[in-house]
Amino acid sequence: MFAIYWKTIYICDMIAKELIKGTIRTIVLQLLAEHSKMYGYEIMQTIDKKSAGKIKLTFGSLYPILHKLESEDLIYSESETIGKRVRKYYILTDKGVKERENKILEIKEFISTLNQLLDSGGVIHA
Repeated sequence: MFAIYWKTIYICDMIAKELIKGTIRTIVLQLLAEHSKMYGYEIMQTIDKKSAGKIKLTFGSLYPILHKLESEDLIYSESETIGKRVRKYYILTDKGVKERENKILEIKEFISTLNQLLDSGGVIHA
């Protein structure tokens, strides 16, 4: 499912895209939980800033993710007119809050497992 997005996600040299795969949705859900509502460009800029430039999304990679989250009822959108422009804000649903919590626990457990394997000299076999 995420393979479609990887062609347009730019990852700086410090983080391989294989390490990011599958986490962008959770990152977006987390940002929406922190900010109550955000528009697409704001999400892109916040990810860039919070990752110190290590993760950069393009419009072509972010909007399909937002549309997918919206189709799964994890977020919804509201349009607001700012001057002559219409800005679309994305907001987390109750279902999205639960999904975010589950995914964060899953990622933390995975990171903990990796730390145990790597810190104890363990070897990860493919």
